[in-house]
Amino acid sequence: MHVVVVGCGRVGSELAGMLEKAGHTVAVVDKRREAFRRLPTGFGGTTVVGFGFDRDTLIEAGIERAGALAAVTSGDNSNIMSARVARETFEVERVVARIYDPRRAVIYQRLGIPTVATVSWTTDQVMRRLLPGAHPADWVDGSGQVCLVERDLPAQWAGHKLAGLNEPGRFVLGAVTRLGGARVFDGTLVGQEGDILHFVVDINDIDALQARLSGRPEEGGGH
Repeated sequence: MHVVVVGCGRVGSELAGMLEKAGHTVAVVDKRREAFRRLPTGFGGTTVVGFGFDRDTLIEAGIERAGALAAVTSGDNSNIMSARVARETFEVERVVARIYDPRRAVIYQRLGIPTVATVSWTTDQVMRRLLPGAHPADWVDGSGQVCLVERDLPAQWAGHKLAGLNEPGRFVLGAVTRLGGARVFDGTLVGQEGDILHFVVDINDIDALQARLSGRPEEGGGH
């Protein structure tokens, strides 16, 4: 997958290196050419001088073929603008914006833009949102039989009852994060764009859960 990283500070440079190491093509955008010195030795991706919310700059960075974009500059407004252009103009599927003011998170989630606040920042968190398939489980119990899995709500499940995602004995939805707040799933909740789903899963059924999420709601049995 091609990924565009906007911002080549400590986080952006580390993220770019991890993405390339994972086998993805990477383009890094920064307004200062000297910022690219932070990139790992031997980095083979593309570097573009410019602003991440500028259409021409993003096109030069390969946004038209990108599957993901991470906006991790030092400015909240720049990150959100970059994320919105990627999502709304170029229809990039996976977009994450770094913010410094966590109070803004709810506003941005309403725009359909996942955010990671600096106070809770780790490169691993961004990698999990950009490349969910590369991180099958977020926690595994001591016996190695049961795990917790976090997934973004697929677009086709918005407006449908989330109970249709459950398969007792294999995987069940335990909680949903919506607009910055989490709630225990009560069996009646209808999916909404931007939801983050938290599942309890048999370790052997992670692929089956992914297949259920990828399927149409009628296949899951809930409307």
